Amino acid sequence: MDHVNSRRDNGSALDLLYLLRAFSGSGRKRYIVGWIIHPADMNTPKITIIAILTALSIGTNYAMISFYNVKFMNLIVFVAGFCFGPLVGAFVGILSWSVYGVINPMGFSLHIWLATMFAESVYGIIGGLARKPLTESFAGTVREQLVLCAFFGLLGVFMTLFYDVVTNVVFGYVSNSSILVTILLGVPFSMIHVISNALFFGVVCVPAINAVARVTGGTVYGIPKK
Repeated sequence: MDHVNSRRDNGSALDLLYLLRAFSGSGRKRYIVGWIIHPADMNTPKITIIAILTALSIGTNYAMISFYNVKFMNLIVFVAGFCFGPLVGAFVGILSWSVYGVINPMGFSLHIWLATMFAESVYGIIGGLARKPLTESFAGTVREQLVLCAFFGLLGVFMTLFYDVVTNVVFGYVSNSSILVTILLGVPFSMIHVISNALFFGVVCVPAINAVARVTGGTVYGIPKK
């Protein structure tokens, strides 16, 4: 069932990304990324990588369903945003939860589904906004790259706290419970989420971004190829 869903997700991602490519003008192609239009080619390798990231985001969530609040989805959405811009990052996050939230072994709630799509898209948006001020650090010394890893880990902590607060508030509203009590009861689960994301973002973010840059031609985004 999961591999069937992944194929459908991959196809949906490709369809929407080719729609973005349709905005290309004559002569030098242009594509929408973030809230502005950057001159670049949305070529097949890039579209394929974005589709793969979307499929991985969904597939790994199903694969890790037994590990409560330990998921790679947040990291993958952030990497998508960092490498391809805020709009694509938000798209990957929304599409991931639009599938996982509906076909979810834990059940479905419309309000929580909408909240998770919104909160997940923030990872992609922040990733896209973080690219410009941080790309030079990828070509820095080992010490600078370690600082970059630590920064990504810290950024992961704050984004995860935002995500958990948003989803807990909505859960409290849906269940007619005290929002404060809901947040307090969710602290142990949030700690698992925060600590795991701090490790994932701190350890995996830089090599993952470098890997995507090598495949797609990172110099387009200012990410030095190694």
